[in-house]
Order: sequence, then C-alpha cells, then structure tokens
Amino acid sequence: MFSNILIYFVVIPVVMLLGLFLCRDVKQIRAVAVTGSVALTALAVWVLIEYLGLRAANPDTPMFFLGSWEWFTPLNIHLAVGVDGISIAMLLLTGVIMITGSFASWEIPQPKEFFLWLVLLATGVYGFFISIDLFTMFMFYEVALIPMYLLIGVWGSGNKNYSAMKLTLMLMGGSAFLMLGLIGIYYHSAPAGQPLTWNILEIVDNAAIPHGWQSFLFPMTFVGFGVLGAMFPFHTWSPDGHASAPTAVSMLHAGVLMKLGGYGCFRVAIYLMPQAAHELSWIFIILTGISVVYGAFSACVQNDLKYINAYSSVSHCGLVLFAILMLNSTAMTGAIMQMLSHGLMTALFFALIGMIYGRTHTRDIREMGGMMQILPYLSVCYVIAGMASLGLPGLSGFVAEMTIFVGSFQHTDMFHRVFVIVACSSIVTTAVYILRVVGKLLYGPVYDQHHLTLTDAKWWERLSTAALIVCVAGIGCFPNFFVDIIKSTWKFFGALNM
Repeated sequence: MFSNILIYFVVIPVVMLLGLFLCRDVKQIRAVAVTGSVALTALAVWVLIEYLGLRAANPDTPMFFLGSWEWFTPLNIHLAVGVDGISIAMLLLTGVIMITGSFASWEIPQPKEFFLWLVLLATGVYGFFISIDLFTMFMFYEVALIPMYLLIGVWGSGNKNYSAMKLTLMLMGGSAFLMLGLIGIYYHSAPAGQPLTWNILEIVDNAAIPHGWQSFLFPMTFVGFGVLGAMFPFHTWSPDGHASAPTAVSMLHAGVLMKLGGYGCFRVAIYLMPQAAHELSWIFIILTGISVVYGAFSACVQNDLKYINAYSSVSHCGLVLFAILMLNSTAMTGAIMQMLSHGLMTALFFALIGMIYGRTHTRDIREMGGMMQILPYLSVCYVIAGMASLGLPGLSGFVAEMTIFVGSFQHTDMFHRVFVIVACSSIVTTAVYILRVVGKLLYGPVYDQHHLTLTDAKWWERLSTAALIVCVAGIGCFPNFFVDIIKSTWKFFGALNM
C-alpha cells in the first residue's frame, strides 16, 4: 500500500495524530503541527512536479498515481486513489492553509486537544481529494465534517453551542441526500451482468446510469454537496458557524472544507451524470445566482467582521457552483481558480479578524476605528485581502472572476446571459461592503483610547499572513501556470461537450 505516494496524504496526518497524543508541552505540540503541515505541503509540491512530467508524457491519461486496495469485498469497496490537475490544486491549497492556520493558532488554549481535532479534520479533507472510490470519498467527507462540532463548541466564541449544532445538523442533512444519491449511482454503475463499482473512472467508462435515473440522482448529489458549498437556501449554517469558530477552524472551514462542496459537485454530480447536468442545470443556476447576490447584499448590512466575511463566502462559493453549472471549460476553469482564490483570501481574512479580535476583544466595526495608525501591518494586510475579494487586477480574485464571467457569457441564450449579468453585479456590491469596512475599521478617529496601547503583529502572525498574501499575488500575477494545469483535465469530460 505504501508504494503509492498518495497514501502518505493520509499516513502523515495519522502520524501527526499519534505524535500530538504523545506530546507533553506546548512547544512539542506546535512543532508537530507545523512540521506535519510543512511535510504535507512539500508532498503536494512533489506530486505536482511529478504530475507535470507525467501529463506531458501521457496527455491521454485522465488520472495519475492510481492505486486500489480492496477492503470490503461484498460491496466491491476499495481504497482507490488518483489525482488530476484539479485534485493537486486542492491539495496545495489545503497544505498552505494548514501551515498558516497552525501559526494563526499559536496561542490557542488547550492546544493538544485542539490540534488533534484539527488534524483529524485535515485527514478527511486530504483523503477526500485523493479518493476516486465514491464510498471511500464519502467516508473521508464525513471524517472532515464531524470534528467541526467540537472545534466550534469547545473553542468557539459567542453563541457557539447553537452554531455548532446548527452546522452539524444541516451538514448531516446534506450528507443524507448525498448518501442516497451515491447508493443510487452504485446500483446503476454497470450494465446488467457486470459487477457493480464505486470507482469513478470505471463508472464513466461504463456509461451505464440510465437517463431517467440521472434525472433523479443528479439533484440529490448536487444538493448534498451544495449544502457544504453554501448554496441558497441551504446556506444559513455558514454565517453562524464561521462567526463562532476559532480562527484556524474558520480558515480551514471557509478556505478548504467548503471547497469539498464545489469539488464534489463537478467530480460526482456533473462528471458522472452529464445528461442530467445539461437538462437540470437551469434550476441550480437560479439557486446559485441567488446565492451570489444575496450573500453580497447581506454582507453590506453586517457590523460583525466575521459575519461580513461569512456572507462574503456565501457569495463567492455561490459563484463557484454557478460557474460549474455553465458546463464549459472556460467557466469551469474559472470555478477552480475561484476555489483557490477564495480559499486563500478568506483564510487571510479570518486570520486577520482573529488577530484583531484577540487585541480589541470586539469584532463590531462600530466599536473600532483608526486601526491603520495603531496596527499598520495588520491593517495593510486587511486592505490587500479586501482588494483581492473585490477583484483588483494583479490579485487572484480578478483572474478567477473574469474567467468565470467570460466563460459564462459564452452561452448565447437569454436565460444564461441574464443570470450572468446578475452575478456580475455582485462585483459592485462586494466593493461596497469591502470599502465600507476598510473606511470604518482602519480610518477615521480612534473609537477606544485603550486601543492606542495595542501592539502590532507578532512574528508568527506576520509569517502566516505574508504566506497567504504571496499566494494571492502569485496566482494574480502568474495565473497561466494554474490555468494550464486545470485545463489539461477538461478533455476527459467529453460527455459534457467541453
């Protein structure tokens, strides 16, 4: 088993869990968390380098580093792994946010228990992105969701028990829909007389899911994953969950965990059921279009920094699902770029909000002002994150959103173009709430004289935020590297006529 390099994306977190369990002081806990996170990121970089060579030599191979080990014979369930360019992009994103989240949690109370649950969550995320067996993918999906209850309920703030329970119940409800959809796919995964399979590549090769069943199973799987992607009207868990979560959990949740929803929608719902995707996409375009606009307008009327960023995430993640439903390579490339961009910039936002809250003990923008003169480093970082969110050229948000809108506008019918224009309006709304926050929080008179005694970012906070800013600017200035990696995958989505 250990001959396949992808298995180490699960093995390393398991070793980290064992190491954390044996740790006896805070320094050891920090060392294990940071060392393991760096090792996982280095592994993702190594896989990327190897992938580029393999893709150049084998342009007609859909996935690489394939491996399969049977672990439940009666239902033909395997621990099956494999990656393409999109999977690797998500692995890199997870690695970066794990490292920066570890530094952002440098002084978290009860660090041993906190990092044990955080690493368990990361284990599920890494396992999900490398899995090509639907049952195993679902198993890792649940492993990633379950720790959220304790991470918010124990280490959160505000109305944390309500938020943790609401998040858990809504995501478990989505998982119920998803489980039924996956079981339906399994029982229609192969022609009569052939063994049933959970393997995504085998299901695509068999092309055996009847059109009628596709129309039934597609909404179930899309909604199941869409709940985690904060699709309207199933988004209400997200603002409360983000507002109550500790900093690193908000970073990992908004930056990576919500991406499981978008990734699952195209890897399972659209890839395996293309006919239903074409016929039923209009329903979900309406819902995701509402998400984009509703999230942006809701952010405009919030005063809590975390709620502002949480509703912003609803809007940006809605844009991911909106682009996926356009079913053309340009828009879907933009969707993956948006997943990367939003993951990085929202992690930066939540890191900065946590750092500011740790000093001022408030997240209400009406109770803060003049932070640019008090906390200049953190304030400049906040402005950069805000500019990325509203799509300033040179940062990742511009590349992602422009690719989405250009690809979406390739549809010539009135329905698609109207909704594209509606989604485009979110750019203006985003600028409104970003500039409103920047004006109230960073400029103007100092609200509380006690704030004048605050100290700026410490070294671990500077390291965490600087790493995220470099990534946001790197994607914005050199997007073609990632675009080429992502585009190399779309040729294998032939059933979508991409």
